[in-house]
Amino acid sequence: MPYANGFNRKYEEISPPHTDDKTRGVDWRKAQLRAILRLIEENEDNLFQLLQSELGKHPVESYRDEIGIVKNSVDQALSCIDQWMSPKKGWLPLLFFPASRTMLPEPLGVVLILGSWNFPISLILDPLIGAISAGNTVMLKPSELAPNCASFLAKIIPVYLDPKAIKVTEGGKEVSKCVDLVVYCHDGLKFVTGIVGTNGYDNYGFVYLHICLSRLVASLCSKYRELRAL
Repeated sequence: MPYANGFNRKYEEISPPHTDDKTRGVDWRKAQLRAILRLIEENEDNLFQLLQSELGKHPVESYRDEIGIVKNSVDQALSCIDQWMSPKKGWLPLLFFPASRTMLPEPLGVVLILGSWNFPISLILDPLIGAISAGNTVMLKPSELAPNCASFLAKIIPVYLDPKAIKVTEGGKEVSKCVDLVVYCHDGLKFVTGIVGTNGYDNYGFVYLHICLSRLVASLCSKYRELRAL
């Protein structure tokens, strides 16, 4: 199965320890977020034409539902990422005084983003912003029902973003079957789409609905490591 082999190969390339924890640093995260903003700004006219020719979207509609959403999400992430990454104080019973408890946000690992055909740009790039903000590596699967947009993303994303940490795979039902196979075979592969959820691995058993909220995605794609000190 060539599609399965290709998907598995890309997944292994962005899985620890191959990424060497470089995605944990705030500099890498901010650089990738700025690269997304640059991708949008430098290709805005092409995106307008692409969305109009493939989906019949007027440029005003495209900016409202696609381009503008991504720009706003990047701006929010850049302004909040230091706060999101900062350690959080936790509660301890008085019995443990004078000990303190601190929770440090850490990446979950590899995030899989499955795109939607009716919002082929924003529902790929907006969840990507949250996944990057949380320090994860990412597998992107644009919808095959918007093939021109999928092809554009597959070509342009490696130009702007780190190809060693962010991969794009194209295809239809055959790739979706491979995705199911990999999800069941690899512990820690998380989903982000129009609906965001985490599998019940470890202690992450919760599911949220997500509609273009990068902060929520960043929260879902993080885990907390407890630090206790006397």
